[in-house]
Amino acid sequence: MFTPQGPTLRELAVQALSSVEHGYDLLAPKFDHTPFRTPESVLTPVSRALRRLGPFGSGLDLCCGTGAGMDVLRQVCRDRVTGVDISAGMLAVGRDREPVAPDGPQVEWVRADARALPFGPVFDLVASFGAFGHFLPRERPGLFAQVHSVLRPGGRFVFPIGAPPRPGSPTYWTLFAFDAAMRVRNALWHPPFVMYYRVFRLAEVRAELVRTGFEVRLLALPELGRRSDGSPRGRLVVATRAR
Repeated sequence: MFTPQGPTLRELAVQALSSVEHGYDLLAPKFDHTPFRTPESVLTPVSRALRRLGPFGSGLDLCCGTGAGMDVLRQVCRDRVTGVDISAGMLAVGRDREPVAPDGPQVEWVRADARALPFGPVFDLVASFGAFGHFLPRERPGLFAQVHSVLRPGGRFVFPIGAPPRPGSPTYWTLFAFDAAMRVRNALWHPPFVMYYRVFRLAEVRAELVRTGFEVRLLALPELGRRSDGSPRGRLVVATRAR
């Protein structure tokens, strides 16, 4: 799963016993060499879907990490692209790896908590990639309200979501075991490190987005394939600020 340039087992253990912010500060220099970075197999289909929905003026990458999603937003936003993350270390790596593109949109990196965004309604697009496991279910209404508040009317909040693994499959049991271990860790050790894979359920998330004031539709990402029942393995959630 890890390249030779990735973190050692000891480094991962130290990260796991840290807070989310400090853990990612520690992991940041080697983060792009781990499987935790959103892969191109997901980024490319999302980019294609957004090009069909756009172009957009300004975009925000929510919980941007080292900037994998920023590369997508640069392709579909004309004026400005902003990455926001709580980890100063991840932002520093993102700035360092930022490509030189004098004709592209203005790029900025902002350290902030996604639950308290320091922006007004100035964005046409907010995207996020793989960050929602860091938020407990009870935090989602506030998080979605923050996203709603920084979008212009008609602006879109988008994120890819995978089909849940079938009960009893190896992936199901792997994620079940990971979440169980994380709950035990957080019960016994402080500060907590919030990262759960099985709490972000599409039906619940969709209902919460609607309650926040979004109109929600789902776009299949055909490049990710289909399951045996014909349903897509991956979808792009497109939530439009209705008011």
